[in-house]
Amino acid sequence: MNNKERRINSDPATPLSPLGRGAGGEEVYSIPIRYRKMENFHIIFWLFKDISWCLLWQPLGIAMIFPTLFVAVIITIRNRQYVSEVCHNLAIVFWITANSYWMISEFFYFDTLTVYGNITYKHLSIIPFVFGMLTLAYYYLLWRPMHKNAVETM
Repeated sequence: MNNKERRINSDPATPLSPLGRGAGGEEVYSIPIRYRKMENFHIIFWLFKDISWCLLWQPLGIAMIFPTLFVAVIITIRNRQYVSEVCHNLAIVFWITANSYWMISEFFYFDTLTVYGNITYKHLSIIPFVFGMLTLAYYYLLWRPMHKNAVETM
């Protein structure tokens, strides 16, 4: 194991672990470099998707949905041992899904068509947004208060 894969703020002989102790004795959560690189690429994909949306570059915008969502799901799976990480990353997956649907509805000009009453197809993007909020509400209002002694990253 090389030094980049070792925990930050730790003895170089200590094996990889996402949790450790900082200089003041407080718990420190660190991310392995290979995971951090994936997260950084995820941001690049996400920005390309949204810039393409702003500039109405349909092919690139639609193409960038797939790597953006794929990496978001991978990040969620890789952090599955921490409920806080799963909930926050799952909320991001729902956010990207909602955002992507909204973008597609504008690209293909069905965003202003009426579904029912005053509700348009663009408004349907609220569904994944709400799922993201429900995921975070579950974590902050239910799970976290019931697991006060659990080792978490948030």
